[in-house]
Amino acid sequence: MVNMQELTIRRPDDWHLHLRDDAVLASVLPFTARRFARAVVMPNLAPPVTNTAAALAYRERILAALPVGAVFTPLMTLYLTDTTAPEEIDRASASGAVLGCKLYPAGATTHSAAGVTDVRRIDAVLARMSERALTLQVHGEVTDPAVDIFDREARFIDQVLSPLVERHPRLRVVFEHVTTRAAVEYVCTARAGVAATVTPQHLLLNRNALFQGGIRPHLFCLPVLKREADREALRAVVAGGNPRFFLGTDSAPHARALKEAACGCAGIFSAHAGIELYAEVFEQLGVLERLEAFAAHFGADFYGLPRNSGTLTLERRAWSPPASYPLSPGELVPFRAGEQLAWAVRA
Repeated sequence: MVNMQELTIRRPDDWHLHLRDDAVLASVLPFTARRFARAVVMPNLAPPVTNTAAALAYRERILAALPVGAVFTPLMTLYLTDTTAPEEIDRASASGAVLGCKLYPAGATTHSAAGVTDVRRIDAVLARMSERALTLQVHGEVTDPAVDIFDREARFIDQVLSPLVERHPRLRVVFEHVTTRAAVEYVCTARAGVAATVTPQHLLLNRNALFQGGIRPHLFCLPVLKREADREALRAVVAGGNPRFFLGTDSAPHARALKEAACGCAGIFSAHAGIELYAEVFEQLGVLERLEAFAAHFGADFYGLPRNSGTLTLERRAWSPPASYPLSPGELVPFRAGEQLAWAVRA
């Protein structure tokens, strides 16, 4: 139901989320659990979640950290390495709790040093994933230092992703946090079984935001913010209701001290407003009625999971995220800290 003051939608899912672990997990999980029924949890912990036993143990820690009364299901993933064995895919499939495996090109982003150095090294694993119907979630950037950082996603499509998709025609692939017109065009024309997640920051900002009034470390993420033409392509495809594109916040908490450093960490924390930010985008685009499908239908349908039965209501109520949230240790600066948002989740 849509009106000018209220929007009630099927309870949404977050198909790309970082929760970290231990005290950080306990600090950030309530934000997601309040808004989303399920989330695909990224495995790039330190050490990474490279096997099913570790994924199941991590899942138990997430469930133990949930606020009392919260209804939330973590969907687990494995971290692929050069030495991942096909037999581990069998164990993951048999567990019933592991939804897919994450491909991090080695060195591409936070805690990705143990990632895959050459995707052909894991072709046997990808073939087994196809057989077991596990989904490949891809961080889509090459890591060659000779390639401009703003071109790494487009180069990845040509050098890695497109050949991989052709070699494994039954493998379901999610191109995570797409940022460029090239990625939009690729996903729109790819074979069946290829989809993408889109973050709020890449829909709301272009790369100029990184330098407004000085360097903005809390807007640094990977893939980095891109050109305005790229942002326009992302906004156009979600406005058009293409079911290959769905919600994935890529919310990634880092303590303030780790962001405001000589070599600051990549990641934007957005879970505190994980659905409200998308409502702002869809309202700007004049298609607020299409938010529900983007947030609650398309991802579930792609993954072959039932749509959620509950609902969530957003109301037009101005509020501003605080300058920081407590984080043990330190504090966490949220996306749009101190800025006004138009939509809020009804308490």
